[in-house]
Amino acid sequence: MAEERQENLGFTEPGALPGETHIVRRRSPRRVLKGFLFLVVSGALLAVAVYSPLFSVRDVRIIGNHYMPADDIRRVAGVYPGVPLFQVKTAEMAQLLMKDLRVEQASVRRSLPSTLEIQIVERRPVATVDCDFGYVDLDREGTVIDAYKTLKKMAIPMVTGIKLKDIYIGDKTTDENLKAALVYLNALKPETNAQISEVSLKKPDDVMAYTTGGVQIRLGALDRLEEKAHLTDSFIVDQEVKQRPVEYVDFKYTAPFIKLKQ
Repeated sequence: MAEERQENLGFTEPGALPGETHIVRRRSPRRVLKGFLFLVVSGALLAVAVYSPLFSVRDVRIIGNHYMPADDIRRVAGVYPGVPLFQVKTAEMAQLLMKDLRVEQASVRRSLPSTLEIQIVERRPVATVDCDFGYVDLDREGTVIDAYKTLKKMAIPMVTGIKLKDIYIGDKTTDENLKAALVYLNALKPETNAQISEVSLKKPDDVMAYTTGGVQIRLGALDRLEEKAHLTDSFIVDQEVKQRPVEYVDFKYTAPFIKLKQ
């Protein structure tokens, strides 16, 4: 009983019921020491994780880019090899990427021990157009999402017969014929769009498109654009199967006409 009184001190608080006693237990010095050591070890492990070269960025994995070069993605995101992985601000990197008009959505995440994974959804370029300082890529709405001086090798059509002036990244074209051509190109399936090399607007009432195989597609006036896009999709699929020597296909009228080479 004497030993028990030394370990447990009983007292009665004011207002407590008769006979009600609160027990105050002494905290063991050993438990305090264990808690302190746990905090020290946890802090040391955290410091190792944050600053150790074992957890620095050595590999950058990029997912979802079909048009935007990987080097551009790294540059826009501000990715630098050797940076401690846990010091990378992934949310800020994603925001930087989405400020680029070529990117519609972006996410960045860490993958231990040394990989940074960047996943993007691109704003798809529909056509390339000549301009007074080089070339620009336009999306389906006619917004300039990229500009460059030298023509790139890309699987998107070139719209010819028009030259844009005083237009820069972020601007929208006001040319009605060009906007109509973009409607046609955007209505194509992606795999069909990749098979179209050029759309000529030299004669807006007699528009011509050309496949990468040199087949002429006569679109005529810039009307019934979605219908003509669906006809183009069907023709490209059919041509890949049958491999006919086609000289041109005429979609000017509701009844398509295919002219074979003699």
